[in-house]
Amino acid sequence: MGNSALKQQYDTASKTGVLNLSSKKLDEFPQGLKALHSALRILDLSVNKFGKLPNEIGEFVALKNLNVSHNKLSTLPDVLGELRKLENLNASCNQLRSLPMSMSKLTLLKQVNLSDNQIAEFPAMLSDLKHLDLLDLSKNKLSLIPDESSGLHVIELNLNQNQISSISEKLADCPRLKTLRLEENCLQLNSIPARILKDSKVSTLGLEGNLFAMKEFASLEFYDQYMERYTAVKKKMF
Repeated sequence: MGNSALKQQYDTASKTGVLNLSSKKLDEFPQGLKALHSALRILDLSVNKFGKLPNEIGEFVALKNLNVSHNKLSTLPDVLGELRKLENLNASCNQLRSLPMSMSKLTLLKQVNLSDNQIAEFPAMLSDLKHLDLLDLSKNKLSLIPDESSGLHVIELNLNQNQISSISEKLADCPRLKTLRLEENCLQLNSIPARILKDSKVSTLGLEGNLFAMKEFASLEFYDQYMERYTAVKKKMF
């Protein structure tokens, strides 16, 4: 894209608050972007070559949607926690191994997509975010779901295609969790906490592709309680 076309895009973005710089082969912030830090509500930097995000990203305090998927990011900067209006973050398809603790300050987050990264430790800093509806951690390197997961307020938690072999029974304490996806992990049948079947609000539990046959799942104690919730939800849909 030529400079004149880019300038026109910036001028438009200053009025609309929306800027799409996807698939521009960028590896650093282009000149002119920084001038929009107070105007942008939606910024799409996906499908580029960013190895890191500059600290200037913390100045874009009006952002509600940030898409940095399909880059080469190995970390996210601590200043991400300054984006207090952020509601949607897509950092999927990168090389992230961990997340900054400052993300605990992003109290308006509704959806976070961290799929297809290298994350090996459950992001406990996302617990206690009261508005977080969806957390996608599929295709990472997670091996266990810790006690801290009980603080999540998500409605849907996607953990498909990890290496999970252990689940804390405290996951059942998540106050809003209804959809739990655990397909293609390393779970044994006895790794599924009884409390998730008996005491939780989970009504959709994806377990295909683990270390047991799905017909065995029906033999678990409290399976019937889970199926009551599952059936009730299905009836509401039709």
